[in-house]
Amino acid sequence: MKTKEHIQFWIDSSDDDFQAMAHLFEKGDYTWSLFIGHLVLEKLLKAWYVKTNSNMPPFIHDLVRLAEKGDLVLDDSQKDILDTISTFNIRGRYDDYKREFYLKCSDAFTNEWIHNIKEFRKWIKTKLRK
Repeated sequence: MKTKEHIQFWIDSSDDDFQAMAHLFEKGDYTWSLFIGHLVLEKLLKAWYVKTNSNMPPFIHDLVRLAEKGDLVLDDSQKDILDTISTFNIRGRYDDYKREFYLKCSDAFTNEWIHNIKEFRKWIKTKLRK
C-alpha cells in the first residue's frame, strides 16, 4: 500500500468502528461500546503514525504511547483522556477486570466517555486532513 492508502485504511477502519460503538451504546452495551471506542482512537492514532513516519505503526494499544511514537503533541488534558480510554481496552478484554468495569459503566459514565472519544476523534481527523 502507498502511504495515503495506508492512512485511509486506518481512517476507514476507525469510521467503521465508530458506527459499531454508537450502535452498542444505543443498545445499552456500554462496556463493549467503550472497548470499541478505544479502537476508534487507536486506529486514528495509527493513521497519524503512518502519516508522520511513512511506515507501519507499532503493535501497541496504549494511546498516549502511540501518540508519542507518532510525534503527536498532546496537552495534559488530552493525555489524561487517552490514559483513561486506554484502560477500556484492558478492562473490556480481560475477565478479571470485566465485572468491575461492567459495574462502572453506567449510562452517565459511558455517555461522558463517548463524548470524549467523539471530541478527540474530531480533533485528530482535522489534523489528518492537513
